Amino acid sequence: MRTLPAIKRPKGMPEGSGSIEITDMLAARMQGALGSTIRELTKLAGRGDVISFAGGLPAPDLFDREGIRAATQEVLDEHLTSALQYGPTEGLGGLRVAVTELMLGRGLRVGTEQVIVTSGAQQGLDLLGKVLLDPGDTVIVESPTYLAALQTFRLYQARLVGVPVEADGLDLAALEASFQAMPRPKLLYTVPSFGNPTGVMMSVAKRLEVLRLAARYQVLVVEDDPYSELRFSGAAPTPLLALADQVDGAANWTVYLSSLSKIVSPGLRVGWLALPKALHAKVTIAKQSVDLHTSSFTQALALAYLRSGRLVERIPLIRASYRARAAAMMSALPRHAPGLMSFEEPQGGMFLWARLPEGVAAAALAVEAARAGVLFVPGAPFYADNADPRALRLSFSSASPAEIDEGVQRLARAWASYNKTRQVREST
Repeated sequence: MRTLPAIKRPKGMPEGSGSIEITDMLAARMQGALGSTIRELTKLAGRGDVISFAGGLPAPDLFDREGIRAATQEVLDEHLTSALQYGPTEGLGGLRVAVTELMLGRGLRVGTEQVIVTSGAQQGLDLLGKVLLDPGDTVIVESPTYLAALQTFRLYQARLVGVPVEADGLDLAALEASFQAMPRPKLLYTVPSFGNPTGVMMSVAKRLEVLRLAARYQVLVVEDDPYSELRFSGAAPTPLLALADQVDGAANWTVYLSSLSKIVSPGLRVGWLALPKALHAKVTIAKQSVDLHTSSFTQALALAYLRSGRLVERIPLIRASYRARAAAMMSALPRHAPGLMSFEEPQGGMFLWARLPEGVAAAALAVEAARAGVLFVPGAPFYADNADPRALRLSFSSASPAEIDEGVQRLARAWASYNKTRQVREST
């Protein structure tokens, strides 16, 4: 029987130092890296007896199954060979045209040469981190902000600085102070339209001032726009990039990213970036190193669906459904759980951002809620710094109005159990 050679001690490892663990070999950026709180809660949401207000999932009943089936059949019948082949890193030409047409409907005029199709908007964030961020670079974020953006920037070892969000968007005085700090921040990440988790809509006046400040201090603005189509009423919000031409120099300091995840299907994993020319080539190179290109098949499917015109017809239905679900949640909370939390009425999107009474920790209540069969996300993970322990996010998007009512009743029972436990603890 052949004897395998002994494994040599790595050069430089002293005698008697013992073996090393595989975790000792992790890159520095992975030390202390945390998983997603929401993703962990989503695992629990798979239980049939649980009502989830945790993940920001589109409502399954709003998926256009008929339209997606027809688009898939079109790809299989007419475009199968190209859909199974490698494609350009920047994305299929036809899809890039369709994306620019979709953005034009949002008041945003960009050329196809500015667009890169990504595997969801999340990949767009990762590519920007890869291209722009060195360890220790400063990134300004809304406080609170999208949790997965914080994860991405932290993996690139950025220094995160939170700027408070007011009822109409970023606190401009705090934003300018953060821009004036040295070393100068690399970028500002913002979700200005019905942001995750707050649901806040940034006013046009603040959008223009954010662009002025960014151009003055030469800080790149990264605008994440997954929710602007989900307004409940009123005029469509104007993307920052669409306003950038009104501010000298701002167009060169603004990046736009969006996706089909919230309005068609997250499973497609089709998103896009609209970039200044100076960044486009570098982001393309970075994407080549990651996946060569987004799936040709799902791009072809997305293109067929967008060309069908069905999305334009379905958007009003999606808006009306989420408006009804938001109303159901805002009605159920004071009815079943008076005094449990305060919140602002969202004007669009998928989320209700709330605060518990003084002295009540959202993380502790979340444990009681899970026992009662309802899930929500404590707010602390959405902060880069100075987290509010009383904050929490409730998603109304994927539950029916009846499930929302029942879920809020379970929250009320969890609240009663929490208070009972707290009273016992305080009396002993």
